[in-house]
Amino acid sequence: MSKEIKKVLVIKLGALGDFVLALAAMKKIREAHPKAKITLLTTPPFEALAKLSPYFNTVETDGRPEDFGDLTKMLGRLRSARYDRVYDLQTSSRTNWYFQALRPFPPQWSGVATGCALPQRGKARQNMHTLERQADQLRAAGIWPDAPTEHGSAPPPDLSWILRRHKEARPVAGAAAPRPYVLFVPGGSAHRMEKRWPVEAFAQLGSLLKARGLDIVIIGGPQESAMARAIQKSVGQARDLTGRTDFAQLAVLGAKAALVVGNDTGPTHLLAASGAPTIALFSDASDPELCGPRGHVAVIKSPDLKALPVSTVASAAMSLLP
Repeated sequence: MSKEIKKVLVIKLGALGDFVLALAAMKKIREAHPKAKITLLTTPPFEALAKLSPYFNTVETDGRPEDFGDLTKMLGRLRSARYDRVYDLQTSSRTNWYFQALRPFPPQWSGVATGCALPQRGKARQNMHTLERQADQLRAAGIWPDAPTEHGSAPPPDLSWILRRHKEARPVAGAAAPRPYVLFVPGGSAHRMEKRWPVEAFAQLGSLLKARGLDIVIIGGPQESAMARAIQKSVGQARDLTGRTDFAQLAVLGAKAALVVGNDTGPTHLLAASGAPTIALFSDASDPELCGPRGHVAVIKSPDLKALPVSTVASAAMSLLP
C-alpha cells in the first residue's frame, strides 16, 4: 500500500499541547510511508519545530487562512498538489470543511469528515486520550493494524531527534560542572486563569528546590515575565528565560532538565515529550485522561489549583528527582 502512495499531506493546526501529542502519529505516518513526499499543513508557530523533525519533506503554514482570498489560494494549491492521501489529525469542523471543498475528486482522506475514504468511526473516539484516538485513526486508515487503543497503551511522542540536531557546546577545561536545574512553567492561557497554580506557590517550591542544590529556570512567553520576576524575588538567582526560547530550544532544555513543574499548557507538554521528569498540574478545567502529557510524568489534579498545597507538589518533586 505504501509503495503506491507518493504524496501525503498531514494536517495539524490547534494548540502546542495538541501538536506535541500528534508527533507520535506523525512518526507512525512517516514509518508507514518512508519514501513518500510528506507535507505538513500547519500554522506559523510550529514551522521551526516541524522542519527540524524527520517526519516531513515540506512544511506549509497557511492552514488557517484569514480571508477568502487566502482560503481560495490554499485550496487551489491543495488541489494542484494531487495528494494521494491526507491524514487529518486535527479532525475539526474547519478541516472537515476543507475535505468537502476538495470534492468532487478529493484525495484519500483519513479523518472524520462525512464521505471520506478512510473514516474513523464510532463515538468511542470522543472519550479517548489524544494518543489512543490518533492511533485508532491510523488503524482505521490501514497503516497501524495492531494500534494500541486501550487507555495508556499508545507510545508518547518521541523528541529524541531534537538532541541529534542540536550541537553540544564543547566543555571548557577547568570549568565547574553545571548544576542540575528545574524548569518552571508558571503561565498558560490568559483566558484560562483557573488552569494556573499561583505564582506564589511556584516561588515557595523554588525556594525549597534551591535549598536542595537545584537551579531554577523559568520559561514562558514575554507576557509572563512579571511572574518570572516575582519568583526571582523569592528564590534569588532563578534564571528568567521568558520570551527568549523557541519551541526547539525548549525541547533541548527539557531533555537536559532534572525536573519540570508546570501548569496544563503547551510548553509543559513539549518539555515532557523531550524526556524530562515532569509534574503536570491540572484543575477541573481540563481532563488529563483525555489530553494529559505522557512519559516520565506525574499528574497532580486539584479541583481548584489555588488550594493545591506546595507540600503536595514538593513531595512529588522529591520522588521524581534523581
